[in-house]
Amino acid sequence: MAIDRKDPFNGYNFAVELDGITRMGFKQASGLDSSSAAVKYREGTDPTLAQRQLPGLLSFSNISLQRGVTDDRALWDWRDSVATGTPLRRTISVILRDDAGNEKIRWNIRNCWPIKWSGPSFDAASDAVAVETLELAHEGVEVQKW
Repeated sequence: MAIDRKDPFNGYNFAVELDGITRMGFKQASGLDSSSAAVKYREGTDPTLAQRQLPGLLSFSNISLQRGVTDDRALWDWRDSVATGTPLRRTISVILRDDAGNEKIRWNIRNCWPIKWSGPSFDAASDAVAVETLELAHEGVEVQKW
């Protein structure tokens, strides 16, 4: 009997779209998760002393994006819009691709806005690439395609 083998996708083959446009490459994208708090509840008429566990509010971690610094200042300008009092909320997508470059999974992150920008560390004795980091708050992750 033949087994239908499904190899996992490689974590390095991904893209990030900003408002539906892939215009910049990223070194790393992290923070795709969601969790629900467990709320303890007990009614006075419950026959045992045990508490029930009910699902509480859904929460999401911040998304962190890292990329090499270029002459494209789009991430800085987006962060600057928040710093100057006119926050611009956007939808981003993180797309996992197979080895042939075909889209396999797409996560959409709703109503993102930058809460932190970090510039590169400089070291004259190193040959490392200058990397900027953008941390995003958001209002939810949904799977569009899996």
